[in-house]
Amino acid sequence: MTAEEKEEKKKIREVKEHERLIELSKFEREYNEKGFELIGGIDEAGRGPLFGPVVAACVVLPKGCLIEGVNDSKKLSEKKREALFDEIKEKAVAWGVGIVDNNTIDEINILEATRKAMHEAVANLQVKPDYIFIDAEKHVDTCNIPYLPIIKGDALSINIACASIIAKVTRDRMVDEMALKYPEYGIEKHKGYGTKTHIDAIKKYGLTPEHRKSFCSKFIY
Repeated sequence: MTAEEKEEKKKIREVKEHERLIELSKFEREYNEKGFELIGGIDEAGRGPLFGPVVAACVVLPKGCLIEGVNDSKKLSEKKREALFDEIKEKAVAWGVGIVDNNTIDEINILEATRKAMHEAVANLQVKPDYIFIDAEKHVDTCNIPYLPIIKGDALSINIACASIIAKVTRDRMVDEMALKYPEYGIEKHKGYGTKTHIDAIKKYGLTPEHRKSFCSKFIY
């Protein structure tokens, strides 16, 4: 392939990526046109695992901001998420994180814990947005900021997609640190999800202080 052909392919990729990001920002553009200048997005990571906290993030990008590579965190490699994590924080007007631990999850249930983490993420913002998009969840205390739940929002809103990356990387780093205390569970590999390896370890070694007892009762009783 010639240098000219490589350059042409690069330009085509760049155009396609720009078009994808424009589509990912359609909710933001719609609400900007309604008069909302600063839009925030909220998403969570860690609803399903048997171990560790649930983490939510709220990200507020500048109006019209497009960050190359941003997508639903589940569609990105760990390396790409890590790279985007720093870029998002650098370019965002504001970002906040909310963390609810496993004991609180057991006390109030995972749905309420998720809502609590989302509220904390908004409360921790240094700059409050005019409007917020939330990935699917309703009945969230957004500190009196109007909001819209969007089903599969991490694939439809660039702010929610950014929040999904911040939440995922934040939780993964926390869980990896916790994993050092419990090497026999392989937490660093499955991040606390209910894989066969993880469930077998629970049956063999019991629960750690970081496990969600309400999620694990069927494995230990």
